[in-house]
Amino acid sequence: MSDIKTTFAKPGHKALITYLTVGYPSVETALETVPLLASSGCDIVELGIPFSDPLADGTTIQRASHQALQHGVTPELCLKVAGKLRAKVDIPMVFMTYYNLVFSYGLDAFCKDCARAGVSGLIIPDLPPEEGTELESFSQKYGLDLIYLLAPTSTDERIDLVAARSRGFIYLVSMTGVTGSRDKLPKELESFVLRVRQRTSQPLCVGFGISTAEQAQRVAKIADGVIVGSRLIQLLEEKDAPSKVRSFVGSLRDALNNRVENNSKSRDTKRRPIM
Repeated sequence: MSDIKTTFAKPGHKALITYLTVGYPSVETALETVPLLASSGCDIVELGIPFSDPLADGTTIQRASHQALQHGVTPELCLKVAGKLRAKVDIPMVFMTYYNLVFSYGLDAFCKDCARAGVSGLIIPDLPPEEGTELESFSQKYGLDLIYLLAPTSTDERIDLVAARSRGFIYLVSMTGVTGSRDKLPKELESFVLRVRQRTSQPLCVGFGISTAEQAQRVAKIADGVIVGSRLIQLLEEKDAPSKVRSFVGSLRDALNNRVENNSKSRDTKRRPIM
């Protein structure tokens, strides 16, 4: 069982997954922030390798990627950062980037170097499963989980294909469009997750637009994990960022834990005989 899959093997536990762009606001930020995330209740960290044309990302992550590239951040540097972080934390780390970058590096070499750095998986938003066979082969060779995405517009046939090919978990995009903090999540989210749930036993994690503890709690009622990115990057830009990040991630973890506790209490109540 992979490190990622083990995260979802804990009974009743809802995974908290956070994202940050390596090199933003500085390279040192990732080295300081990931241990903070781990100690605050984060289960998995996505490390974004900056790319010049991040099609799936909203303005916050686009800006972070652009500035990281301006700072000279490369895939090689991201691998070094991941290696240093592996010595500091024991939670799974996942690289999120785009296929052109991986292809240019070399599929075999990239997967090999990811494994050496202690990375557990890959998320490539612009790689559809129909075109992912070669990367899947190399990722499996080096023990990496290649995680595919599904959108609310995905057909049943696409859901079945991703369910068969994704490893670790399935990334559910909460809405069509790009990443970014939003005031509210779509009302159709529950029906989308249920539709996927009916076709697979894979862990389901929801991302895009989640920025509050209340939103995270809503998602945790229907999914196995919650993914938060843009709001975290916004906090990294603010004064006293470490304190704000710790408080924010702690609030997300508390929201997910309270959901589990409340459900447990509800089940216990139902089992009691009526006096």
